[in-house]
Amino acid sequence: MTTSVLICDDSGFARKQMARSIPEGWDVDVSYAKNGEEALEMIAQGKAEVMFLDLNMPVLDGYQTMLRIKEQDLPTMVIIVSGDVQPEARDRMMKLGALDFIRKPVDQAKLCQILSQYGLYEGEVSVHSSIAMVNTPEKGVDKLDAYREMANVAMGQAGDKLARLLGVFINLPIPNVNEIASTELHMAIAEIHENNSVSAISQGFVSAGINGEALLIFNDANFASMVKLLKYSSNNLTEKLELEALMDISNILVGACLNALSEQLDVRFSQNHPIVLGRHCDLKQLLESSISRWNKVVAIEIAYSIEDSDIHFDLMLMFPDTAMEMIFQKLVNFVE
Repeated sequence: MTTSVLICDDSGFARKQMARSIPEGWDVDVSYAKNGEEALEMIAQGKAEVMFLDLNMPVLDGYQTMLRIKEQDLPTMVIIVSGDVQPEARDRMMKLGALDFIRKPVDQAKLCQILSQYGLYEGEVSVHSSIAMVNTPEKGVDKLDAYREMANVAMGQAGDKLARLLGVFINLPIPNVNEIASTELHMAIAEIHENNSVSAISQGFVSAGINGEALLIFNDANFASMVKLLKYSSNNLTEKLELEALMDISNILVGACLNALSEQLDVRFSQNHPIVLGRHCDLKQLLESSISRWNKVVAIEIAYSIEDSDIHFDLMLMFPDTAMEMIFQKLVNFVE
């Protein structure tokens, strides 16, 4: 008997990855939604006996969608597929009625185990599925979308590390990805820190054919709150404690992001020592001194914030145009 399956994710690249993870022997009719609002419409049409639901989406995100499903007692079995792997994210969704929670990129063996547990699929784990090539609406891979999904997975793993350290819940955004001239980089993010004094740590990384730079930009007004969360032996805000907080947060986020990128791209990055790019300075001046050596960059901006707190900070991942074609080819190889 054919099972109607709905894949709900704002990324076409992610939808294609998810479709490819569906075991080939599972008799399914697959539909797609770009956000929770579209998903609710398809549930009403009977197109989602099983739904694979992302969390970070525009219009209606996964949390809001799952709440609607619970409140309206809608007839669908939901499996969360997300880059946000914080324990709190899983707990919230399970309390709302999700069957299970799978981290991106999807492990097909884990998926088959969950489907078998609920009597949805009893076959073997297949090497890949033909569904992605037959039924998905995507007729190719959009580069910026692929980069955004790559960043989404890295962002989630980094947020999880920080959440566990601080004992908080990290609000994760949809990563902002731009392909721009390096001289225009400050314009892409200046609005976030407009008229604010910032401090920043820079850390370069390199592997065969791929290099880049990670930049943690911290609003100086947040230092007192962050030092308190880090539970240092002293909460008296000093220049030394500010620098220690900046280094600690940078080491956690950059390290976790690069580990996640390494897994997705099947490479191993060597990291330079982090350096203080600027303290209590203007953002434009700081960025101009950082990336002027590059002509064109793909800039990935991740605006982290801590729930129930005024703390927010930006992690920038910047890749020169010479590295991006290799990254794109590696990403595409996983879904073609």
